[in-house]
Formats: sequence, C-alpha cells, structure tokens
Amino acid sequence: MKKIALLLLSMLLAHATFASEKQLSAMFGYSAFFLPETSQPYVETYLNFNAWSLNLKADATGRYRATVEVVLAVRKNDTVAYLKKYELNSPYTSSAGADNFTFFDLQRFGLANGIYDMELTIRDKNSQQKPVVLTDKLVVYFPTSKASMSNIQLMASATPTVQDNMLSRNGYDMVPYIDDFVPNTISELHPYVEFYNLDQELNEKPYSVIFSIEQQENGRRIASLGNSIIRKSAKKIDPVYTTINISDLPSGNYNLVAAAFDENGNCLLKKSITFQRSNPGATFDALAEDNVAGSFAALITNEKELNYYLSALYPIASPNEVKAAERIVKGSNLAEKQAFLYNFWLGRDKLDPKGKWEEYLTMLKYVDEHYGYPKTPGYMTDRGRVYLQYGPPDFVRTEKNFVGAFDIEGKGQVHYLPYQLWRYNLISGDQPNRVFLFWDEFRSGFYKLLNSNARGELITAHWERVLSQNQLDENIIGEVGIQFERGY
Repeated sequence: MKKIALLLLSMLLAHATFASEKQLSAMFGYSAFFLPETSQPYVETYLNFNAWSLNLKADATGRYRATVEVVLAVRKNDTVAYLKKYELNSPYTSSAGADNFTFFDLQRFGLANGIYDMELTIRDKNSQQKPVVLTDKLVVYFPTSKASMSNIQLMASATPTVQDNMLSRNGYDMVPYIDDFVPNTISELHPYVEFYNLDQELNEKPYSVIFSIEQQENGRRIASLGNSIIRKSAKKIDPVYTTINISDLPSGNYNLVAAAFDENGNCLLKKSITFQRSNPGATFDALAEDNVAGSFAALITNEKELNYYLSALYPIASPNEVKAAERIVKGSNLAEKQAFLYNFWLGRDKLDPKGKWEEYLTMLKYVDEHYGYPKTPGYMTDRGRVYLQYGPPDFVRTEKNFVGAFDIEGKGQVHYLPYQLWRYNLISGDQPNRVFLFWDEFRSGFYKLLNSNARGELITAHWERVLSQNQLDENIIGEVGIQFERGY
C-alpha cells in the first residue's frame, strides 16, 4: 500500500515510556473524538512496542513472536466505565534475536463526557517480570450544542483505505505517531484534528484553520513555520490534516497549535500539544523567510480594514516605510497589502511578528477610543502618535482650568488653557525623563503637542507664554514651566 505522507507528531495527550530490568519498553498515547451524528464521544488509545524489549518465544511451528497482556480500565469515581483485557501478539520472526522492529495496537471505545481515572497495565507473558502500570486522568468533553474540537493528533503514516479497519478515518488508514520526541531524521510534522458543530455557530459560513509552532519557554510563534491557511465551510464535522516542514527547526521544546478563526479573524477554537525537537546545527536565522499565506495578515481580508492598519503604521515606521505604505494603500491588491503588513512586523520580530502586531493593535484600539475624533483616527492625533511611538506614559497630569501665580511672590494670576503633561521615565535612545506637553487651544477637546524635550520632537519657543495666552512675559517661567522641568 502506497504511503501518501509521513505524518508526524502532536495528537498525543499523554505518553509514557515503560522500562523494566528485562527491557520492557512501549509508548502509550490517547486522544478523544466525537461523532456529532450520534452525539457520542469516543476515545482512542495507542500502544507501540519495541520488540527488542520483549522475550520472543517459539511456538509449535518453530517461529518466534512476543506476547503482551494488556489491561485497560477507565473509572469514574468508583464506577468502571470501560474495562478490557486482551493479549497482543507481535509479528512472527525467524529467531529470538530477530527483534529489530516495532508493532502497534489501537483501541477505540465510546465514553460519555466526564473526567475519568485511567489505568493501563502491560505484562510480557514470556517473562517473570512484574507488570508495568500507568495511571492518568482522562478528560472527555464534547457539548452537543456547542462547537468543539478533538485533540491534535500526529500521524506516522496515512495510506488510502482499501478496506475499512480500526485505522481507517476519512478515506485513509492513519497510523499515529505517539512519541513527543522528533529527531532530525524527521523533516515534517503531519497533524490531524477534527472540528465539530461549527455549523451551529457559523451557519455554514467559511472559516480558516491555522497550524503554528511556538517556543514553549516564551510562547513566541515561529512565523515562517505557520502552515498555509486551510479554508473550510462549517459543517457538523470537519477533519483537517496537513504538513508542516520543520527541517530548519532548531533543537528545543515547542508547542504545536491548531486554531480555527472566523472571517473576522476571531479565534473560535484552539488546542496545542508539546514536542521536543533535536536538530543539531540548525539556527533560527534559517527561519527568517516569507510565509504570508499562513500568517495573521492573510486573515485580514477586508481591504478597507487592511488599508487602515497600513496607514496606522506611520507612528513607528521609517520615512521610507511610510512612503511605501502610502503607495501600497493607493495602488496595490489585497495580497500585496497583506504581504506588506506581514513583512513590516516580521522585520520587527522574526520569531513572533504576530505577537508584535497584536501588541500594536491593542494600543491602536486604545488611542482610537481615547484620542480619536469623528473624522480623525487616534493614530493621526498628536497624543495618539506619541502613545503608539513610545508606549503608555509613566505619568499624566491633566489640567482643564489651571490658575498659577503671576510671579514667585504670588502677585497676580495666570490662567492657562487646558493642557496635559506626559512624562516618560525612559524612552528609546536612552533618554530619561522625557516630557510632552499637549494643549487644547480652542477648548474643543482636541489636544495638540506644544512642546517636548525628547530628541526629534517639537520644541516651541516661549511655549508657556503661548499656553498662558500671552499673560506671561517671554523670559518668565511660570508654574507650568516648573511642572515641565520636573516632569509632574
């Protein structure tokens, strides 16, 4: 039977390596699925044995094979929900020493939603060694009236089904890969996942599935390993499997993430599994390459929205990038705009451009809400631009009707126009205690930058005289001037 893909790692909810003095060694994994037509959850368990760890015994024909006794018990509280005891025989070999192979077992059984205690016992029937016992928690939860998803499952192989059997799923015989270690001899991951009841939430509207890889230690997404977006029309059950090239993925600990997004980019469902990669010599430099199709930018399909996001880069973009963004907005197609947005953030963070974009998007929404006006988006205002460029200020002073003394002896009063004073303890370029003063010239609520001591920012001669509506002489420092100098 022709193998169509070397599918790899990630459906594993749990695994264990069994070892005894007699070498007993096996990998165990399990995963939960759902049949929406019958509202029946079911569980698959997987066992993979190394023949060299078992005692091969000759039978009457003179051929050798191993025999393992397996007992699987699943309990909820003190009630047995599933129990099976069976013997598993390895393929025959010509001698007890011809043991350089593995053999596999899959079990499938229905189980209601709930939290269970699972106990697996395995014993080499040709050995006097004690059985090996594994216990774990098993969670099964697939609501009948809400969308859900199976566990992510990695495949070792997938071949077209000739006759239905225990490995058959959606037209292929799929053999799970149940180890969480991926050596450098493996260049691809082949994850499989099922989505259920999304038609109830989306009314059969399209949605997208994205697979991605993150570093475990910091959750940063490795952008160039995002898989191409898989677009689906919501149904009762949607199976999805794909291929992710990891030939350049360096050694380390990672999460493989599968997530479904609606047309507006909202995450509907998401799950992940962990794996360990061994790939000596590979570095992250090799991963800094274009892959727009599988990125956050490809999910933004509303061109008006995309134009807004490109224009809103100006507070943090270089002059050349601003010009390029303006040109892209005016005369390019959707794909080119998506590519520009993706590459802009890839240039800021090669491992996690999506994360950097989401940080900026959160700030962008904030300035629109707090500093925007009906015909002026927040990023186009002075306060919005400063906020996006330098981040949230460390201190803000707002005065609507501040009255200061005319001179240090307190003679007379000075009435200032409304103003805000922002202080940053430290901004880019190692500039400590930088201050921005914004003023509301017409008492309309629209604040403009009047003066700053930050490098490259606006400096206005006699700015306090302007703010005080010429009540102060040119060479006099009033109370607001003192506030500016001290930063509060």
